[in-house]
Amino acid sequence: MTSSLSTTPAAALDQAEIAALRERFPILAREMNGHPLVYLDSGATSQRPTEVLDAERHFATHANAAVHRGAHLLAAEATESFEDARATVAAFIGADERELVWTSGATAALNIIAGAIGNASAGLGGAAAERFGLGPGDEIVVTELEHHANLIPWQQLAARTGATLRHLPVDENGVLSLDAATAVIGDRARILAFAHVSNVTGAIAPVTELVALAQRVGALTVLDACQSVPHLPVDVTELGVDFLVFSGHKMLGPNGIGALWGRRALLDALPPFLTGGSMITIVTLDGAEFLPAPQRFEAGTQPVSQAIALASAVRFLQDVGMDRIHATEAAYGRRLAAGLAAVPGIRLIGPQPGSPRAGLASFDVAGVHAHDVGQFFDDRGIAVRVGHHCAQPLHRRLGLTASTRASSYLYTLESEIEAFLDAAALVGPFFGVGR
Repeated sequence: MTSSLSTTPAAALDQAEIAALRERFPILAREMNGHPLVYLDSGATSQRPTEVLDAERHFATHANAAVHRGAHLLAAEATESFEDARATVAAFIGADERELVWTSGATAALNIIAGAIGNASAGLGGAAAERFGLGPGDEIVVTELEHHANLIPWQQLAARTGATLRHLPVDENGVLSLDAATAVIGDRARILAFAHVSNVTGAIAPVTELVALAQRVGALTVLDACQSVPHLPVDVTELGVDFLVFSGHKMLGPNGIGALWGRRALLDALPPFLTGGSMITIVTLDGAEFLPAPQRFEAGTQPVSQAIALASAVRFLQDVGMDRIHATEAAYGRRLAAGLAAVPGIRLIGPQPGSPRAGLASFDVAGVHAHDVGQFFDDRGIAVRVGHHCAQPLHRRLGLTASTRASSYLYTLESEIEAFLDAAALVGPFFGVGR
């Protein structure tokens, strides 16, 4: 499911190492409501170290220019830095730099894939794009776990092409069933889109098995890796998927930058979705010819300083070690699950204690709305996420309108996990429920 991990499990970061890392994150020194900030909302947006903040500022103050356009020296330097950043981020996921497309985030990347397939279905792209065409009788398969960003684009594509949208169901804990997946992914499936790690349950998808089911029927696979690329070793070759997306702001990088990876042959065969400057070779008043990937999907002004800052974030993560980050967060995930499940009146969502999960946990407090739960934590300086987490269908399946989520990262301390769990045990009594 992930890139190569040695047979000997990596050592988790010790608390002294984490404390030293935290010194490089200025925001973590803040107090909130008179308490030291306990930031447990990295699943939504991670914090940024000084190296990343400095990288973006340095480019803006010393090298800012239009890339791939100007002939002057400053533009050449900017272009070189921009493409070096692409190579750095591509290598981080085991990819060729020609297969990495810059986007404004994972949402944009998923819309680009779906939009390009929609254009192919409309007859654009010529013979090379015919393989992507969808129509009535074809099926697009997603899961009940998906973030709206990996659901709505496929809903729209199905509506435009006449294809049928199907979903892989989850059980009462929000866990996927491979038996159900085998039944749903049939001969008519053309696309399988799913999350590597659920942003609600923390469950790590059985990627190898799902890809095998898709390949058996010739379906393309699209992986939402927003919650995996920042947290565990990922290698696109080993995963075996056809497309993968992730966002910079969840992996120590800035907002407004993300990436779409795709197999080179597929990217070069797909027609573009966004069109305009910088992605063309020849333009006449009647038509245009397009560059190969990745430029054919990068119309207009690019997020240059953001890409350079994201490359700095990648180097930071590499210096720490993705295997060690994963080991640390896996331990936090186990502690969160066990601690929450032990509190009367709290319902843990996702894999139950003892099952593998990422370093996050979502839960419901019987009789207390998630927004009130979040306020309770916020009053104590603990930042968590509340709401449906852009996953309304999953919450509906679980009989919930909202939940509360705590998510860790490489700068999270054990003492913060314990402070959160101590506070969680007080929620019910505070609101007078569960007695």
